[in-house]
Amino acid sequence: MATSAEQLLAEARVDPALEELQRTIRANPSVARHRIFLFQLQAIRGEWEKALTQLNVAAELDPIALGMAQMYREALRNEALRAEVFAGKRSPLVLGEPPEWIGLLIEAVRLLAHGQDQAAADLRSRAFDAAPASPGTLDGQPFEWIADADPRLGPVLEVIVNGRYFWVPFTNIREIRIEPPADLRDFVWAPAYFTWVNGGEAVGVIPTRYPASESNPDDLIRLARKTEWIDRGHDLFVGQGQRLLATDAGEHALLDIRTITLHQTTHA
Repeated sequence: MATSAEQLLAEARVDPALEELQRTIRANPSVARHRIFLFQLQAIRGEWEKALTQLNVAAELDPIALGMAQMYREALRNEALRAEVFAGKRSPLVLGEPPEWIGLLIEAVRLLAHGQDQAAADLRSRAFDAAPASPGTLDGQPFEWIADADPRLGPVLEVIVNGRYFWVPFTNIREIRIEPPADLRDFVWAPAYFTWVNGGEAVGVIPTRYPASESNPDDLIRLARKTEWIDRGHDLFVGQGQRLLATDAGEHALLDIRTITLHQTTHA
């Protein structure tokens, strides 16, 4: 039965895969790997609380899953905060020394969420003008600047490290190493290793998908197998599906990237 759920998932049929897997678990509820699979499917669907319950059950059934459970408990708990940030209800924490322009970007997200699109566009424009370029290399290919392709974020990267959700200016990063996707959960959160400009290091995850992708009716979007752009007007296209990073050399899907090295000259 689990193989059937996996086949349905391979065909990008998320909801039927979930139903099939739930039947398998009802027949044999003590198999930890089925619970891990269920946690991942529920995360794909944005069912954060249900996913957390299944993750905890998996850790109880198999002690080997304890390390994974600890890491992804934090990711699951931070998704609600992340949603509130893009709903304009909360401000994100900023990792490292916050440059002045990031306040403009945060306020632009809040204004956008409240329907003040033109005011948001004006603040984004000011933030982009003030944010310095971060040259470096992406998998060995040189670039003069790098940004999230979604203009709501631009010169910052969303990360979850040390159990908390942050916005990190690219100017505060020295290197990012991203693990190649190996399991379904990597299409929700990409495991990564970070080196900051101050020499500090951290292990964490980058949300693979843009906010609210889990609610999209297109399973290819939910599974981060593609990226689409929604025209919000005022030259704003917001992302759905897999995150893209843009450089002057082109656009790069997050899960295709292995290493980004930034050549910072000053600490912004």
